[in-house]
Amino acid sequence: MDQISPKLLIPQSFLVNRDDVTSQLGLMWELIKAPLLVPMLKLSVYICLGMALMLFMERVYMGIVIVLVKLFWKKPEERYNFVPIEDDEEHGSSNFPVVLVQIPMFNEKEVYKISIGAACGLSWPSDRLVIQVLDDSTDSAIKSMVEQECQRWASKGINITYQIRENRTGYKAGALKEGLKRSYVKHCEYVAIIDADFRPDPDFLRKSIPFLDHNPDIALVQARWRFVNADECLLTRMQEMSLDYHFTVEQEVGSATHAFFGFNGTAGIWRIAAINEAGGWKDRTTVEDMDLAVRASLRGWKFLYLGDLQVKSELPSTFKAFRFQQHRWSCGPANLFRKMVGEIITNKKVRFWKKVYVIYSFFFVRKIIAHMVTFFFYCVVLPLTILVPEVKVPIWGSVYIPSIITILNSVGTPRSIHLLFYWILFENVMSLHRTKATLIGLFETGRANEWVVTEKLGDVAKKVAEANKNKTNSKAVKRYRSKFTDRLNTLELGFSAFLFLCGCFDFMYGKNNYFIYLWLQTITFFITGIGYVGTII
Repeated sequence: MDQISPKLLIPQSFLVNRDDVTSQLGLMWELIKAPLLVPMLKLSVYICLGMALMLFMERVYMGIVIVLVKLFWKKPEERYNFVPIEDDEEHGSSNFPVVLVQIPMFNEKEVYKISIGAACGLSWPSDRLVIQVLDDSTDSAIKSMVEQECQRWASKGINITYQIRENRTGYKAGALKEGLKRSYVKHCEYVAIIDADFRPDPDFLRKSIPFLDHNPDIALVQARWRFVNADECLLTRMQEMSLDYHFTVEQEVGSATHAFFGFNGTAGIWRIAAINEAGGWKDRTTVEDMDLAVRASLRGWKFLYLGDLQVKSELPSTFKAFRFQQHRWSCGPANLFRKMVGEIITNKKVRFWKKVYVIYSFFFVRKIIAHMVTFFFYCVVLPLTILVPEVKVPIWGSVYIPSIITILNSVGTPRSIHLLFYWILFENVMSLHRTKATLIGLFETGRANEWVVTEKLGDVAKKVAEANKNKTNSKAVKRYRSKFTDRLNTLELGFSAFLFLCGCFDFMYGKNNYFIYLWLQTITFFITGIGYVGTII
């Protein structure tokens, strides 16, 4: 039987040489591009420009308000009743309210002594202070160490209690809720919440409690975070820049204009009556702190932010820990917005403009739009317009607006102004994860309720860095290489390749010189993709 030629099985129209295949692919691209890709990409550009304008107006508004606050606004001590609580020899400590300090923990081997020691060192009468260590640790050795530390301070006359649960139901919210049920805290008026890596100064309560004690409509006093390891590496410097803007501008503006802002989960003091009236701690999202703050605000309670009251804390110094933290911080607010927007709209106790502020400014623009426009516009849509030159992005949208937003964002950390350009590139990378987490929260899918405790290293990071300088043996090198695959992030590497190709196309055929930005963004995605962002000093 004659051998059948493969050509007989293929239509003659497909039997073309390599050049013809290329031309046919080009023809198919042109046929698809005009009726489908161009309209879709134009629509995407318009949507992104709209979101960019929303974010721009929000940043300008907050910039104007913060300037007015700094120039003309009275200090908190002048706006509210503030009378320092002094020691009274005649009446003893009876004029001091009873304060509960809650320290939630979970396998905090490296930092548990920090927060416990700081809480026990607070300048407050010992008979008016109750310290509660809420340990949800699963490591029995760590639990034993924490309990021994509590016993050591108790032997010095400190009223400190070591509290554990049978399970981790509700995570941090569950631990805080369980702690407030204990009979020995029923007489407490206020509760200060201090995470395991936070270390308030001795006068922390004396500077904050008087605002609560003399202003019955205030439910929360929030202190500012100050980072002890900001100079550890480039990753921590980037985080400092982002968080300093949050505290310097966002929290200050919310406190001054509407007496509302999101509770940061730690370094704050709550009026226990306000917590109970708002319905207590709830674990329906991964941002139990914001959940409580919104519910308390809807019941008419006011919040006060004290920018001058600073509490030392630690930033995540590994990219893995930072990614988990950012997932929780992005997914949680979006999920909470989904669950509470209806309740906010129908609420009768707060003013209309406060509702607008909470829904539009606090939630929609800052927690949703800010992440999405950064990722979709500057990492997806803008590069795609290079491949589809029929779609134009106006220069005010691609250059002017992001430049002004970046300058406004930099006011919180003037000392890092020289890192501003790399910070932009790094924030674009993180917008990928924040957008992904935001969509998960909005649609309540996948990891919507995932809770991963942020790893804290305390002084270990410094010790390891010093030790690594002296390690030159092959065993150390081998161990280092074995961890390389664990640090790989395929999503970042994929976007690095996509942006690199777009940059090459723009270099060869484009006219806007976007390739400079795209190649720099490619490098940043690649660095984070191989997990080295936290090791650059």
